[in-house]
Amino acid sequence: MTTVTTPDGQLVSYVDHGGDGPVVLLLHSFLMDSSMWAPQVEAFGDRYRLVAVDERGHGGTPATGPFDHWDVARDALAVLDALEVDRAAVIGTSQGGFVALRMALLAPERVTALALLGTSGEPEDEQISAAYQQLAEVWIAQGPETVTEAVAKICLGEYDPSDWTPKWAAVEPDRLRLVMTALVGREGVLDRLAEVGVPVLVLHGTADLAYPVTKAEALVAALPRAELVLVEGGAHFLSLTHAADVNPHLERFLRAHA
Repeated sequence: MTTVTTPDGQLVSYVDHGGDGPVVLLLHSFLMDSSMWAPQVEAFGDRYRLVAVDERGHGGTPATGPFDHWDVARDALAVLDALEVDRAAVIGTSQGGFVALRMALLAPERVTALALLGTSGEPEDEQISAAYQQLAEVWIAQGPETVTEAVAKICLGEYDPSDWTPKWAAVEPDRLRLVMTALVGREGVLDRLAEVGVPVLVLHGTADLAYPVTKAEALVAALPRAELVLVEGGAHFLSLTHAADVNPHLERFLRAHA
């Protein structure tokens, strides 16, 4: 794990898996960290230089105050600056997709292609936002074990969560509130996606319990150069839970556009 400090003083942790291939930036999901990309590193890390970021408030990257996903996009761009990488393809799952879209809007000249998995360009539904915030408060008040099963079901479906639940249990209350506020308080960007002119692959699981397929369809309709691939039975964090189904599509896309 390597760290960089952004111009505004934010520490950002990342893993540069190295190699001489095209650079691909990897952006993980809510409550996860850069290690969730292990299946992709194993599958095609020998052909691409995969750089996985711990997003603000996750893994080794702290959150010391309120932030939004535009801030996280700037953090990711600062990692590319530190590596002296001018342009990269970006892959993001769920929250990582929110950040990837904002990178493409902030610095379109630096993003060559986007792959978005289990994500949305819309704000969080008000009722769902309230439910998630309540879940966070129950987590803090009564302990993570009271909600772990529900969180795992939403995020991972039938996938074994045992590698992740200890990490979730270690999240401090202040950090949990900050990352949850950023998640549920984000604004929509669908009305700006006509500005994203790069090729985009949208992958979405048919069994996604967080976002229905209509969220992916709305992304594709708003993006000028987007392709939709549905993964049958795919869960919300499908780059991890359904890597064997997802990786061939990612490799095909990267071969064409990275």
